Amino acid sequence: MRIGELAALVGVSTRTVRHYHHQGLLPEPVRRSNGYRDYRLRDAVSLARVRRLAELGLSLGEIRDVLADDRGRELREVLLELDSDLARQQETIAVRRRRLATLLDEAELHPDSTVSPEMAAVLRDLPAGGSKFAEFDREMLTLVGSMAGPDEQARLLDLLRPLTEPDAVARAHALYERLDGLADAAPDDPRVAPLVEDLAAHIPDAMASAMVENLHADPDAQPGPPASGPARQGAEGPPGSTNEGPWLEGLAEEMSPAQVEVLRQVVNRLKERT
Repeated sequence: MRIGELAALVGVSTRTVRHYHHQGLLPEPVRRSNGYRDYRLRDAVSLARVRRLAELGLSLGEIRDVLADDRGRELREVLLELDSDLARQQETIAVRRRRLATLLDEAELHPDSTVSPEMAAVLRDLPAGGSKFAEFDREMLTLVGSMAGPDEQARLLDLLRPLTEPDAVARAHALYERLDGLADAAPDDPRVAPLVEDLAAHIPDAMASAMVENLHADPDAQPGPPASGPARQGAEGPPGSTNEGPWLEGLAEEMSPAQVEVLRQVVNRLKERT
């Protein structure tokens, strides 16, 4: 058979056949005296097998490994592994489709729509009350929640839930009001020190530990769930850490010097506490 006849028999293009030759997946047949390749039935069988493995999702490298050791046991192991990978992908797609269905059911999309329904429910329970500082905090949490994986998001939800209790919400309202009151204040404002103490006391132990854990993490590693509520922003890097510059610059763009000073001192209090 000529290459065109082989390709037509198996249902691929001649370009595919040549590509498989180039990748070492299909042995080169003997050539006739005129230089044309002379394919036999066994070449068609080999080509059909390569095509089938490719359709199942194996990479060219995996196909090469299977063909190099033509044992049914190895092929079965590879296919079982592929089946597991496809099952995981299918579950991921299903989760995304369920999330899309939830979004499409909403009459009006809002910022919390970018996170999971569980995270959106917790965010709605956190205090806001017209506070600019609280609104900024919620925006940061929405960003983190939308980027976190399932495990990180579950941990973040566990950290946030104590702050949705009625007593905690009432305390947070008062703290946000005091923070907003420092919008035009200097770092040495006398209101800073007492607010630092009250704010540090408001943060639960588990959240404080998570904040300190993040502070000591590898700066090149993927960040884990941050803390939340007032002073949550301080979880991303304290003065003296390897990323002090970006941390301070980022806060300075959104907050007053007094507010930055509050968060700076709160982080130090939490480090001492844990």
